[in-house]
This record gives sequence, C-alpha cells and structure tokens, in this order.
Amino acid sequence: MTKSWDVAVVGEVFVDHIFSGFDRWPEPGEEHITQNYVREVGGGAAITACGLARLGKDVAIFAMVGKQDGWLDERLRGFGVRLDDLRRSATATAVSVSISTREDRSFFTWPGANAGLPQYLIEPETRLRLTLSRHVHFAMPIARELAVLLFPQLRAANCTLSLDLGYHPDWLRDQRNWLTCGEVDFFLPNEKEAQIMAGNADPERLLNCLRSKGVENVVLKLGRIGAAAALNGKTYSATALPVDVVDTTGAGDAFDAGLIDALLDHAPPAEMLQRACACGSLSTRRPGALSALPDREELNEFHELLKQH
Repeated sequence: MTKSWDVAVVGEVFVDHIFSGFDRWPEPGEEHITQNYVREVGGGAAITACGLARLGKDVAIFAMVGKQDGWLDERLRGFGVRLDDLRRSATATAVSVSISTREDRSFFTWPGANAGLPQYLIEPETRLRLTLSRHVHFAMPIARELAVLLFPQLRAANCTLSLDLGYHPDWLRDQRNWLTCGEVDFFLPNEKEAQIMAGNADPERLLNCLRSKGVENVVLKLGRIGAAAALNGKTYSATALPVDVVDTTGAGDAFDAGLIDALLDHAPPAEMLQRACACGSLSTRRPGALSALPDREELNEFHELLKQH
C-alpha cells in the first residue's frame, strides 16, 4: 500500500495551563507564586505530533477539539502538522492544569471533547485513513474492544504501532489491556505506570515482569535518569541529557517523538533510545510542552553529546 504520510498520531488534545518554576509542591493551605505561566496546546497526541513534525516527519493528527478553539489549529499548523483528520466538536476542548517542579509535574484535568474520540475512531473512514500512515502512535488509553477492531486492519496495511496511554491506573490494572500492550511494536510507559502493572521498583525487574505478562517490547521512561528498554529479547539503556530543567510537562511525549523518528529512520535500538532521551531532555528547557522541542539540527548536535556520556 502506498503511504500518504509518515505518522498518524491518535489521541487526546488539551488546552494546557502550565505553572512552572516551583521548588516543591505546596502544602495544603499554602499559596506559591510563580512568574512562569503558559497557555499552550497540550496532550500526548499534540506534543508527539509537533515533536515529529519539527524533526521533519510528515505527521497527521487524529483527535477531537472544540469548534471555538481555532488558535489550537494555528499552533499545530505552525509546526507543520496535518489537520485534515482533526475533528471539531460542539463540546469544548479538554483542559489540563499542570503544576511543574524541577523534578516532576502533576495535572488537574477535564476531558472535554476527548470523550468523543473512541466513537470517532470506530468510523470506517477514520480507520481507512489511519492505514495511510507508515506508523500509528496511540497517545490514549485505547479500550480493548477498539484495539481488537483497529490493530488487525493497521497490521494488514503494514503499519507499525506504538502506545503511550499516560497515567490511567484502572486501564493499567485491567489484564485485558496487557494484551493490547503486547500487540504494539513499542509500549511506552513511564516508571510509575509500569509499576502499576508490575508492582516492582527496579527498572530491570519491571522489564522482566512485563515480559512475563506477554509485553515483549517495552521502552521504560525513567525521567531525569534516562530510559531502559526490552526489545526483541535484548535490553538497552540510555541516559538523559544534562540540561537546565525549567518545565518537565510533555517530556515523555517528546521522548516518544524522538523514538518514532529514529524508528522511521531505521536506526538500531540503542540509537533509537539515545535519540528519544535527547528529545525528552531538550523539551524541558522552557515553559510549556512545545516551545523547546528540538529540530533536526539541534537533535543531531545534542545526540552527539549524549553518546559521550
């Protein structure tokens, strides 16, 4: 099948309100004031799509946003993301408030238009459009029934698949969904998400436990440490770049963009992991999930630095 673009990114889009620069999370009753606030396009689908487009890949986004939020279109279009499959909803775009420290971030979220995403993906025309991609990345907690419907059609069209569902504990605890994690080419949890499934703290044990559950190809995001992976029976690791961290919002989604970009460039697994770590690290240098995403020249420069660590 002739492919029309490199990547279809499927999943949730938010209007992010990001407060960063805090040294610690406030105690109950405290007020912490920061000069760092950004309203930005957020959500794993938007961030990974923009990250891939900034690296030069041809990317289409399949998502739901409110009709009144035209500024989201302009922001995504500015990165070069295809918007033909961005569905407009009468329900307002989902909203997420991010409180970011130098170590991590927390969210308060209203799902908004994202609630209509499963129905959108069931539509035959949507499923056909997804097959036009070389790779399909799911940035959402895809229901088992939807995976059973979508994955065979995508596989038949020679699409490779990746999944980063985000922090959804109920989904992660449901053993039916472990089958879904095992059916993609890359399952991309962070450490906390993997611990919910495997119940261990050590990255090596997490990877071994997930493999015992049938999840063979796992890339485990370890924040400021870097990443570890079990791919095709072998294990790999890579370190994060030493950068001055301002805001960690969206770093995992930027990591995903670096990994998928390397996959489509046919890079070996160790290099894929290094490039993913570089993208994740570089994305944390400025407030907001999109403002510090690296382009190709910058990634190449810092990838060389990363190989020296």
